[in-house]
Amino acid sequence: MSQPYVVRYVGGPLDGRVDSLPSTPDDPKQTVTYVHLHGGPKIVHLYDLSYAVEYGCEYRLRAGEVETAEEA
Repeated sequence: MSQPYVVRYVGGPLDGRVDSLPSTPDDPKQTVTYVHLHGGPKIVHLYDLSYAVEYGCEYRLRAGEVETAEEA
């Protein structure tokens, strides 16, 4: 029996989110884009892949890279 592969998110609106995958992905995405929709403008957050011994991998919020629909 194999252990699930755990993906954690650090920072931004996804901070603390944990996803479990059935196995290690062959080619994990280097960047995850999260689009935050609400009553105001669309806000885009970018998370970059980093590896953590304890968890498998983490996606960390890219500092200073938040953009709104008006900027895009």
